[in-house]
Amino acid sequence: MNIENIEAFVFVIHCGSFNKAAEALYLSQPSVTARIQSLERELDCKLFNRLGKQVQITEEGKRFLPYAQQLLLTYQKGKLHINKKKSLPEEMKIGCTVSVANYIIPKILPYLKRKFPNTHYKLVTGITEDIVNKVLNKEVDMGFVRNVNHPNLQSIKFYEDPISLYAYEGHPFITDEHLTIEAIAAQPFVFFECGALDWLRIHRIFRNLDVPPNIQIQTDNSEMAKKLVVQKVGISFLPGLCVQQETSDGLLFPIHVPEAEGISLQTNIISNHGEHALFIDAILEVSKELSIRRQILKVI
Repeated sequence: MNIENIEAFVFVIHCGSFNKAAEALYLSQPSVTARIQSLERELDCKLFNRLGKQVQITEEGKRFLPYAQQLLLTYQKGKLHINKKKSLPEEMKIGCTVSVANYIIPKILPYLKRKFPNTHYKLVTGITEDIVNKVLNKEVDMGFVRNVNHPNLQSIKFYEDPISLYAYEGHPFITDEHLTIEAIAAQPFVFFECGALDWLRIHRIFRNLDVPPNIQIQTDNSEMAKKLVVQKVGISFLPGLCVQQETSDGLLFPIHVPEAEGISLQTNIISNHGEHALFIDAILEVSKELSIRRQILKVI
């Protein structure tokens, strides 16, 4: 079975059309079509239904997709082991979101420095879309971003950060065991929103109300939102990692909201396929040593 045919199959699904897949693979559209037809002959089934310029994956294609993705990943890992350089890079460029820069990198970097003492590190922050593009263009070697999937990138789940409602010291919600969504919506809100799809679930909590939530300040900076809550400007839905110290110090208090249970922000490590496996494995190992996941669970 030709790995290039499998790659074309995965790219057509990701890109949504043969033309866009051809652009992403730097091929002509007939070349992509030929690869798909060759794969269909090998599998003896139809993978796509052609509806004019649109393509729709068949049930057989849906069943084959996870295997195709796994085959590509295994192939890339094989290439890594065959072509792995003996020397580590002198500089490792890491892109990350602001929250990762604030709360995760300072915990991880000392361990990486001890494990790879001859490697220097350059860190840049940005939104997920910018970091993804920087990794694709090899402007950075790896990235810490929100949950993303891209056929050209390896994406590994790193951690989930639960989102909860937090109130300041002395707020009446701390002792109220029968809160309603109406009561919560009436409170002054400092609304932190990072642009991830998870925040749509926060909005949906209030969608059936006659009056929208009392959002007085809106920001994409979790540090600003947290400090405003500590200063008693309002209450806020915040990720658990950013408020660990304040909850430990008794400055912020989590408020139980059943409708918000299970909402979290997922952070992934991304890299180009087959690259920087030693560093990624070290980061995953360090995360266990630092008990990052257990620390997060304590906040819930």
